[in-house]
Amino acid sequence: MASFHFKVNCFLYFVLLSSYFVYSMTRQQLKNSGKLLKKACIPKTNVSEEQIRDIDKGKFIGEKKIMCYIACIYTMSQAIKNNKIQHDVMIKQVETMFPNDIKESAKFAIQQCRGIAKQHKDICEAAFWTTKCLYDADPATFIFP
Repeated sequence: MASFHFKVNCFLYFVLLSSYFVYSMTRQQLKNSGKLLKKACIPKTNVSEEQIRDIDKGKFIGEKKIMCYIACIYTMSQAIKNNKIQHDVMIKQVETMFPNDIKESAKFAIQQCRGIAKQHKDICEAAFWTTKCLYDADPATFIFP
């Protein structure tokens, strides 16, 4: 299992490093890069593909394991650290990886949703409601694996 985490971390650093030189990725490249995170978090949280397939389309099922799946994605992508959502990390990721045409609106959505996590003590709930807020704030720029 440690080897798998090493591979995921190496992959994330590769994506971040390569995006530094490319400046941004397409929406499809972002979705594709999230497949490794998805592959790691599905078995950890015991969700089905069907339950999470349409999160990026605004379908949020309020079950604990789905909430924890979202928290897992954030943790693996370093947007959660020490059980806290790292909004500044999210903004940095948007700056380096998102397509130029949606960067500003995605960063604005993150800023709008900063306070949501503080309303929830449980990190799974905080991640879920933050993600729902991001979708509601700007569905056109919302990207989730």
